[in-house]
Amino acid sequence: MRSKLGGRVAQVAETALAVRDHVTAIDVLTGLGWLHDRHVEMWRQGRVDSLERLAPVDRTKMEQALVHLREWALGRALVESEAAYAAASRDRRPLRFTLDGDEEAERGFRVHWLSAQLSESRRRQIEERQNKAPDLVAVAPLEAWTCAGCGDTGPYLIMEDERPHCLTCADMDHLCFLPAGNAALSRRAKKASGLSAVVVRFNRRRRRHERLGVLVEEEALARAEEQCLADEEVRLRRRERDRERRAGEDAAFQTTMAAEIRRLFPGCPAERAEAIAGHAAVRGSGRVGRTAAARALDENAITLAVVASVRHLDTDYDDLLMSGVPRVTARERIRSRLDEVLSSWRSAEPTA
Repeated sequence: MRSKLGGRVAQVAETALAVRDHVTAIDVLTGLGWLHDRHVEMWRQGRVDSLERLAPVDRTKMEQALVHLREWALGRALVESEAAYAAASRDRRPLRFTLDGDEEAERGFRVHWLSAQLSESRRRQIEERQNKAPDLVAVAPLEAWTCAGCGDTGPYLIMEDERPHCLTCADMDHLCFLPAGNAALSRRAKKASGLSAVVVRFNRRRRRHERLGVLVEEEALARAEEQCLADEEVRLRRRERDRERRAGEDAAFQTTMAAEIRRLFPGCPAERAEAIAGHAAVRGSGRVGRTAAARALDENAITLAVVASVRHLDTDYDDLLMSGVPRVTARERIRSRLDEVLSSWRSAEPTA
């Protein structure tokens, strides 16, 4: 009989596999809520010595989760693959999962599980991407900082030996900043630049690092600008085709999501289910419908989308917030009405 932790691991792993055709230890640790994306970002940037240091549970607990992951993966006949993890720092040093760096334990964390249904070329593509050295990362800090090399400061910092360095001390002050916004220009400039770094800044509201642009060599930027001007019309036509394709994919997903809402809540009117799916799954919205779990039609994620809709449209929750009632208190006040609507939708006969 599967333990409670084993069940949670299996649920997280199923979602990851459905979305990306492979599952990693990091997928499981973040899915269980033991690590946040911002923790993984800090670790990948080389700003902390091990992932274990950031987790609220001890190594024994994490290793238990990996045991359950292996049992689940073998039961699904997944293919085992070991990936290399390198820091997004100048030295590209190997990243450690554990505090003491025990090799046997480290290998357990590096194992990835790939779908057996993948073609050989697709499997090789995933493995190559997993083992590719990460981009160098330059951080645009929110607060004052001091360079560990010269004692000065600057607009960006690069981590070396787990300490912040300015671009001058990192021998990167000859690079120029290219803001994000033109994907083709950024891609070409980065490819042509012998040395480059992705610039990120931490967003406190979203609690994650967001990309601001790239640092590239001036000559590479000039060459990329010439290339983009030469094929601008072609890229405009391609973007329009991509836009139409994504619109079709979004419409199909929203239809599927609406059908799943009706399956879980047969009493929910068809138009309302379509409206919930359309609102929750807007591309780029950050809403629950855009999460990996929702894309895999995870029952909990679909339910959260329905709950959010009922809370805002079928109760006086918004009025309470506007009148100054604290969010937690407002949710308690409307809980009975929320439960009433959800219960009627779960038990009622399907409506047109």
